[in-house]
Amino acid sequence: MKRIILLVAAAAICFQSANAQIIDINTTSELSPYVFGHNLEHTRAAVNGGLSAQMIRNRKFAGKPSKNEGVAAEWTGIGEKTLFLHDGAVYTKHIGNPQMRRNNELRSQTVQNLIDGQLAGIFQGGLYLIEGKKYEIRIVTDVNTPLPLKVELTDRSGNKILASKTINLDPEGEWPVNEMVLTPSATDKEGCLRLTFTKKAQVVFGSVSMMPEDNFHGMRTDVIADLKAIGPRLMRWPGGNFAGEYRWKDGLLPVDQRGPLQAATEIETQPYTYGFDLHEIDTDDFIALCREVGAEPMITINLAWSSPEESAQWVEYCNGGEDSEYGKIRIQRGHREPYNVKFWSLGNEMGYGHMEGPSGPEGYAELAGKHADAMLKVTPDLELCSSGPYPNDNWATYSAAPLADKVRYISLHHYAGGSRSFTTPEDIKMSYEETVSSFQGNINQAKRMRESLDATGKKLHISFDEWNQWYSWYRPSSVTEGIYAARTMHFYISESSALDIPIVCYFQPVGEGAILITPEGSRLTANGQIFEMMKAHQDGRVCKVSDNDDYSTVATIKDGVLTITLVNASYDTDREFRFNLKGKVLEATLYSSEDVTPHSYFERSQLEVIAKRKDIKTVLPPHSAAIIKLAIK
Repeated sequence: MKRIILLVAAAAICFQSANAQIIDINTTSELSPYVFGHNLEHTRAAVNGGLSAQMIRNRKFAGKPSKNEGVAAEWTGIGEKTLFLHDGAVYTKHIGNPQMRRNNELRSQTVQNLIDGQLAGIFQGGLYLIEGKKYEIRIVTDVNTPLPLKVELTDRSGNKILASKTINLDPEGEWPVNEMVLTPSATDKEGCLRLTFTKKAQVVFGSVSMMPEDNFHGMRTDVIADLKAIGPRLMRWPGGNFAGEYRWKDGLLPVDQRGPLQAATEIETQPYTYGFDLHEIDTDDFIALCREVGAEPMITINLAWSSPEESAQWVEYCNGGEDSEYGKIRIQRGHREPYNVKFWSLGNEMGYGHMEGPSGPEGYAELAGKHADAMLKVTPDLELCSSGPYPNDNWATYSAAPLADKVRYISLHHYAGGSRSFTTPEDIKMSYEETVSSFQGNINQAKRMRESLDATGKKLHISFDEWNQWYSWYRPSSVTEGIYAARTMHFYISESSALDIPIVCYFQPVGEGAILITPEGSRLTANGQIFEMMKAHQDGRVCKVSDNDDYSTVATIKDGVLTITLVNASYDTDREFRFNLKGKVLEATLYSSEDVTPHSYFERSQLEVIAKRKDIKTVLPPHSAAIIKLAIK
């Protein structure tokens, strides 16, 4: 239901009236483009079931098999007299880091057909198949005798064949890769991929892949379009916590051969995939994505398990020329121009119990310093970021300060809390008000961090590279959290210069906060809609705004255009905004909703703005946001 705004005399309606705010277009401050940053971490649904175009689950057969059956998780065996084994020859592998080897990462699926003429094999269901869409399929196998393998896309029962091809497998050669394109003849939301044979023989499946042909470096184009819509100017990858599980050199292997990566101490990172990540996106893919969406890359090293030499080699792979060992490898892989990755994080959340590695500031500073020295020898002008349990005076004194000559950024994370009860009118209001006011926690943390770092006497920048509501990645879209995101972004835009916070990264947009992803498609959540609106401030200068203690107003100016975003955080009261401005209104858009509970989104509509001789005025309904663009006279 659309909300109609009527601007009438103040005595006739009930709203928060305001004196005119002064927007000083001549008193401005710089706005770092990296305030509009986001995380792209391999956690939960961000890559697997999110950005990745890969449709097959557990496609490298990681983990333990089903009891008494021997079939890997997510797969089902075919054939009454078939033997399934999960401990045979293995196709996937890791490069380096033998001390990081973890159980059950490298597996394969053996299928032995014990009766000649019996149909044997494996299948996986729950695949969303679209009529006429082309799907690339790759199957890596090892067989003990020549045999035909039938590859079919079917309905759920397996009785209706939507596409089919038979490939001839041969024991000659080591792990041949079989590639094909299949096009379903009908749409089926519960389709299956079936791999079967009838000969008395053994087939070992090393890896199976299936994705739409129109993927971008193995990623979904619809999700990338939504990522472009929210306008990330910096993306932090591969973690977060996942950085402590990542082995960057595995990315030099073909994607099907990269060994799964097991979550060792923090199963939170891979709860949907049995504790394993299948390494679908490598360094080259991440850089290609950054360039596609216009973001600067920020890479987090595995401080606990990688050596300083390995971290330096990663820098060399990204930034080195053809005269360097790893720069030459990048060029051989088809990427001649250096990536020139400037921002690097020296681990993530070190000093917390869920991260492996040094737990104290002195030990962390010593190890991080060794990595920093090695990395800076490759590229001397890197911008490095250290981590720890900040804000923390002890870590500031014994870690941040000793590293200050080579590490200028210090990582800060904060997840706000709030009630989550929406079953009664009273609960809805309480939950809304607690959640939208919890943005104050970001303010408190940032100010406390600034004081702590300044006390060291060193010039140190804050990288506020994770922020959100706690556990928001497990919840559907809601306008409540959208208003929280709007207020938080207003704080960062307003104060990033004064508090020296050049980097701010939301955690995290893809599949878990700003972009809702389903097999059918993707769309922006309420938070995503706010980020799409806020990107209008990018590349502007922040104007001083009077009477703005609640950060309800942000104004930036660029090329004679003043962009104003407004937030009315009130649950049940309209709010009037008045400004001492005159100019031509170029855009006025309202983001509003009658509903703030889960599964709610903002509805965009025309915002009515009254422009008088000396000021402009508008009214926002409860729990809404708006953007106004003015050509300043």
